[in-house]
Amino acid sequence: MATGARYRVKFRRVRDGKTDYRARKQLLISRKPRLVVRKSLNNTLLQIVVPQAAGDVTLVSANTSDLKKYGYTGGTGNITSAYLAGLLLGYRAKKSGQKEAILDAGLYHTTKGGRLFAALKGAVDAGMEIPHDAEIFPSEDRITGKHIDKYRKTNLSEQFARVVQKIQAEG
Repeated sequence: MATGARYRVKFRRVRDGKTDYRARKQLLISRKPRLVVRKSLNNTLLQIVVPQAAGDVTLVSANTSDLKKYGYTGGTGNITSAYLAGLLLGYRAKKSGQKEAILDAGLYHTTKGGRLFAALKGAVDAGMEIPHDAEIFPSEDRITGKHIDKYRKTNLSEQFARVVQKIQAEG
């Protein structure tokens, strides 16, 4: 490890690989609420966050585990559930008065057609104004769950339509 008078230790969150401060600075300069998408193997968490002097404040949130309340029994770590969680977040945000945001992908590698962009498409379809390129969204078959139905012999695409109707009725 380097030592000496000219050596400067990086911030702890940079050393741990948790924060990219240059990207965060650009998001804060925009002065728009951030749509924060965080993934795990089994869940996708979405939040609308605004910066405050004391720290970030979460205004609205949705999780793929919230979908069970709407009759969704499929897996919660896939593209279909990420889209539905984005749709749910979009309607909750509109109900609380939030109409626009900017995507905060964090340190995730952005893959065209991935879960991150499925969640973004759900929020956009709910009526939120978020800057994006339509080419990055997953195909409709992947969003509705038809690609899962092919190899698992499930009825996820039928369930998808019922859950969308319930979320729209609530929102």
